[in-house]
Parts: sequence; C-alpha cells; structure tokens
Amino acid sequence: MALLRKKSISIPGSGSGAVDSDAKPGRDDTMEAAGQKLKRVRDRLGLRYRDVEQASLIIAARHQNDEFTIALSRLSDIENKGTVPTLYRLYSLCVIYRLDLSEVLQWYGVDIARTPSDAAAIPHDRTHIIGLTAPDQGGVHVPLSLDPGIDLNRTTFLSRWIQRWGSLPLMLLNGLDLKNHRYAFIGLEDWAMYPLLQPGALVLIDEAKRKIIQSGWTTEFERPIYFLEHRQGYECSWCSLEGGSLILQPHPSSQRPPQVFAYPDEIDVVGQVTGVAMLLGPARQGRIHS
Repeated sequence: MALLRKKSISIPGSGSGAVDSDAKPGRDDTMEAAGQKLKRVRDRLGLRYRDVEQASLIIAARHQNDEFTIALSRLSDIENKGTVPTLYRLYSLCVIYRLDLSEVLQWYGVDIARTPSDAAAIPHDRTHIIGLTAPDQGGVHVPLSLDPGIDLNRTTFLSRWIQRWGSLPLMLLNGLDLKNHRYAFIGLEDWAMYPLLQPGALVLIDEAKRKIIQSGWTTEFERPIYFLEHRQGYECSWCSLEGGSLILQPHPSSQRPPQVFAYPDEIDVVGQVTGVAMLLGPARQGRIHS
C-alpha cells in the first residue's frame, strides 16, 4: 500500500541535487500534530537534526537501502510542515527514537489494529485464508464470569447475568458496535431453531432491530431470528405478526409447535440475532421435543 506520492524537487542548502520528497497532504492538523510529537520526542532525547541523519545512515547501510535515510531538510519538514514521512523514514524514526511503530502510525491516523475489521468490510467472492494479524492492543468487552446460579439448560439473556466484564484482544470483533448489542445463551435443551442455532450457542442481539420483518428473504438463512422475553423466560425464534398476536415459529427440523402470544402484552422483542458462535458437530441424541 502506497503511503505517499513522491516527486523530485531541489532543496536549497541540502548539499545535494534533486531528491525525493514525501507527499504533503495539505495543512492537515493530524499530520502537523504527529510531526510535533516526533519533535518533542527528539528534544527529550537531546538529539540534533544531524544526529538523526547520522543514525538513519547507519540503518540505511544495515538494510542496504537509501530510502531509510532522513536528510536534515526532510526531518525539518516532517516536524514543522506536516509532511508525511515514507514508510522507510518512519521506521528509521521509530528505531532512533525507540518508539512503537504501530503507535506512531496512529499519530498519522492509521490504526493497524483495525485491519481485520476493515478487511471484513471488503468482501471477496472466493474462499481464502485470512492472513491478517494485529498487535495485542485494544480489545472488546466480553463477559469473563457469570452468576453461579445461571441455568444453562434454558435460553438465557446473558447481559442481565454478567457479574464481571473484561477486555480481550478479539480483533475480528472490532467492526461490531458491541456497546449497543447484548449477548444471549441458547439453552442446552432449547432446540427451537436447530440446526440454524444449536443448543449452547452464544448469540449477539441488536436491540435496535426490534421490528418484526414479515417478508423480503429468499432462504431460511436470510430470515430474521428474534430474541424475545415473556413471563416464563426467553425464546429465540422466527416470528410473524397476525393482528394482536405474535407467532413464534421454530425451525421445522426442531419438531416444535409454534407458540402464540398476545403482543405486546405477553411478550417483548428484545432484538434481532445478528451474530452467533457455536460448535459444529453431531446433534446430541435423546433431545426433548415439546
């Protein structure tokens, strides 16, 4: 990925002729702020422009690549004019200043921790291996412990049972707005949406999607699944509205009969299931049917 555009200019007093110049993306505040941060680090280390140039020559020699070299005039432009350094020069600066490269990239508005979620927004037609990795930084909040009294045999609204939340580096979940979502656990004896949702599955619920959609899908995989709350507990099912009745329609393979509730008096739509995590394997024998 090209981080900059190069052009040849002549810098007076640089001691050389035409040199490659880093692209300068206008008077962008972010770029200028990043340059000032680099300047403050250099000042704290007590390094002169000449010291940085000489250090960069050592790095360039080690890599046998002159692109790692940082000329005096170039360093001045980076610090004072918001000029974006090349990838090579940014590497040299991080090495010389003992800075973390990923952190400095964030100064310039590039957060490499978001590469998996950004990649997820760009679909590919062909099946492929995901080679993206991200540093162990940031994370999403997930439940680390549950109330010991929870009955895992029944479908449960986990967000009401959470005792403690923690942050784990689950980088592939960064694209989800977890603050506006809730978790639920499909009970070990709940086969209503099997095989789409297996017992023991962990589902993600979007509370903003509470309107029952009655049409618009072509396959059972596209039909919205809703998480619902009533007096006896929770259900996860397809739904349809008929007058003042909400009909819960289990998957045909579950062999469960539909349930009918007065809506909204007897049942509440918590939200639509938008994500699921479950183990794939043969169904447990001897399951209970209503």
